[in-house]
Amino acid sequence: MCKTCWILVALLAALCAGLAYIFVFHGKVETAPDGRTAILLQPAERDLVLAEMRVFLESVQQINAAIAAGDMRQVASAARRSGRGAQQAVPGSLIGKLPLPFKRLGFDTHGKFDQLALDAEQLGDPDHALAQLGTLMQNCVSCHAAYRLEAR
Repeated sequence: MCKTCWILVALLAALCAGLAYIFVFHGKVETAPDGRTAILLQPAERDLVLAEMRVFLESVQQINAAIAAGDMRQVASAARRSGRGAQQAVPGSLIGKLPLPFKRLGFDTHGKFDQLALDAEQLGDPDHALAQLGTLMQNCVSCHAAYRLEAR
C-alpha cells in the first residue's frame, strides 16, 4: 500500500477512536459552577432523563408503601416498573451524551430494581426488600451528588 493510504488509514482510525471515546466514555459534559459534572442535553433529552428519574421516585414510594403494607407482590410490581425494561425508551443519541460513570450508575440502578422485584417474589421478605431499597437509594444519592442535567 502507498504511504498516503497508510496515513489516511491512520487518520481514520484516530478519528474513529476519538468519536468512540466521546460516545462511550466522555459524553457531552462540562464542570458545573457547583463542582458537579453538568451533562449537556437538548431540552427534550433532559426532560426524558428527568421523567425517568421521576418514575424511579414513584417506584421507591410505592415500594415503601407496599413494604409497610406487607404486600410483596406490589413491591415486585413497583420495582419492576423501573427495571432494565425501562431502558428501552432511551435513544442512542442521548446515550452518547452521557458519561460512562453515569451510564454505569443508571444500568446498575435498573438492575437493582430488577433484583429487588425478583427477590420480593421469591423470598417474600420485607426486611430484605427494605435493605435492598436502601442500597438502591445510595445510587440515587450518589448520582444527584455528582451530576446535574443542563438543557442547551
